[in-house]
Amino acid sequence: MIGMATSSTSRRGALPLAAALLTASVALYMALVAFGNITDFGTNQQFVRHVLAMDTTFKDEDLMWRAITSTGLQDTAYVLIIVWETVAALVLIYGTWLWARRDQQQARRMSTYGLLMVLLLFGAGFIAIGGEWFSMWQSKSWNGLDAATRVFLFSGLVLIVNHLPSPRTETTTT
Repeated sequence: MIGMATSSTSRRGALPLAAALLTASVALYMALVAFGNITDFGTNQQFVRHVLAMDTTFKDEDLMWRAITSTGLQDTAYVLIIVWETVAALVLIYGTWLWARRDQQQARRMSTYGLLMVLLLFGAGFIAIGGEWFSMWQSKSWNGLDAATRVFLFSGLVLIVNHLPSPRTETTTT
């Protein structure tokens, strides 16, 4: 009986710890991405401009009408991406802090919001819109689909871990 109680106690702390550390990992990643985009604005600005302009794709006449060549619109899109990344990082940092405080219900809620922001940015934004609508997959030079897919999958995994049932809320029958 004592061995079972110890094992059960260990499990109670392991899952929230895993959720906290994984959430913190995504928070750190997003904070570094946002920081990098703010402090080295020009590097990824060029990436966004090329993807939206579709200037390194196959230039299929049936697709090129989608291209956005206005640098003002391209830069607006880039700034909005940076703002989204920054807010997602802050929400995830707050979620991590809540996990550390052992407020599991609030931590799960805030982590979910932040992770959904990341999933939307990388899934809907980069994979769907950038990859398919702007045909980023056709570019050898400006193709971020592999990186976007990695972040999307990792964030999805973290979201799943965040929603695994906590042993504290489960009832046991004997």
